[in-house]
Amino acid sequence: MHRIPNNGHPYSSLLRDKILQGKSPGEYLQSLGTPLNVLLSLLVLPGLYMLYLRFTEGLGAVTGGLDDQPWGLFLSWGLFSGVPLSATGFLMGTAVYLFGMKEYHPIARNAILVGFLGYSFAVIFLLVDLGRPWRLPYPMVYSFGPASVLFLVAWHVALYLTVQFLEFSPAIWEWLNLKVIRGWALSITIGVTIFGVILSTLHQSALGAMYLLAPGKLHPLWYSPYIPVLFFVSAIAAGLSMVIFVSWITKACFKAYADGPYLASVDRVTPGLGKAVSLALFTYLGLKVVAVAHENSWALLTTPYGLLLVVEVLGFVLLPSILLAYAAGRRRIGLIRFGAVLTMVGVVFNRLNVSLIALNWQLPHRELLNLRELAIVVSIVTIEVIVYRWIITRMPVLREPAEHEMEDLEPLRVEDFDPVRR
Repeated sequence: MHRIPNNGHPYSSLLRDKILQGKSPGEYLQSLGTPLNVLLSLLVLPGLYMLYLRFTEGLGAVTGGLDDQPWGLFLSWGLFSGVPLSATGFLMGTAVYLFGMKEYHPIARNAILVGFLGYSFAVIFLLVDLGRPWRLPYPMVYSFGPASVLFLVAWHVALYLTVQFLEFSPAIWEWLNLKVIRGWALSITIGVTIFGVILSTLHQSALGAMYLLAPGKLHPLWYSPYIPVLFFVSAIAAGLSMVIFVSWITKACFKAYADGPYLASVDRVTPGLGKAVSLALFTYLGLKVVAVAHENSWALLTTPYGLLLVVEVLGFVLLPSILLAYAAGRRRIGLIRFGAVLTMVGVVFNRLNVSLIALNWQLPHRELLNLRELAIVVSIVTIEVIVYRWIITRMPVLREPAEHEMEDLEPLRVEDFDPVRR
């Protein structure tokens, strides 16, 4: 039977058993005083103060941006880098639920969670940059612009966030012992996965399509009619690399919250993921060569911006693609993880080049790094890590659904949390 502590109210049970992990409020607060939590707090607090300044004194209080160079780290990191790294959900959902690759099933829920949080915090970065969060529905409801790429991105990201919540929701209902709602959520998994694949394909490429509107602002070595496809293919490499990285970290740091199938599957599926990343990188490399040839920009490779592109392509595309192909063929797990990290760094490097460094490249004076922006970025990313840790230490993310445990409990019903009905 479900334990009803103290006054017998289900709210008390939810708070103590699910939120406080069986501790009293005092015991729980005392358990938070760990060195790691202190470090995380030190990373968060400066950025929170900068966020306060941003919403009380305006964007100019926390950024060095100008009218000619309006975009900074909030979008370059939070949106253009965060979204491809969050492609984990649609890639693993497609592999497991549509293609039937059951060997990846133990890590699928973790991948979906990483994707859901990544998109959620990308929206937060967008709101920090734009301000006025209460006007978020305007481009979607009040100001229809079906010919606008931003209109497309706004609708797709909003819908995909809903899709990823529905994909992850079975873990929430299992955590709350709401078996009926969990069954309903599982029944729509295939449908929402198909819808999610469509949305992800479109908005990952649409982020690149935005730059088709700026042929004079984006450096010719990065500007190309192929940029939507380049964004999509690199997002596949980034998402799969993120799956490798997060699976490795959770196996090393959260072993107590994982079951045997999850722990055993991490090393087993890593070579397959490494091969897929290598294939995506080789595809991207070929498309990038075609893009430069299409623009006939070979002469620009001898310029400083050309050197930047050479480092990007050779150091973070060609090198990890060869490394991953070699390591995956010989099942060198550590080398595959290194290649995955190198790929993630490379995708972020590419997005920073496109959205910040090579954008408005002809302006005489630009500020590419502002410490106040950096403080906010570090703070929000740290909060994202804290939220992720909070979820996986409570919900069944790194373990299979414990059906026998759910059967032994009297499930909490939705009406139990309605004080009027009680």
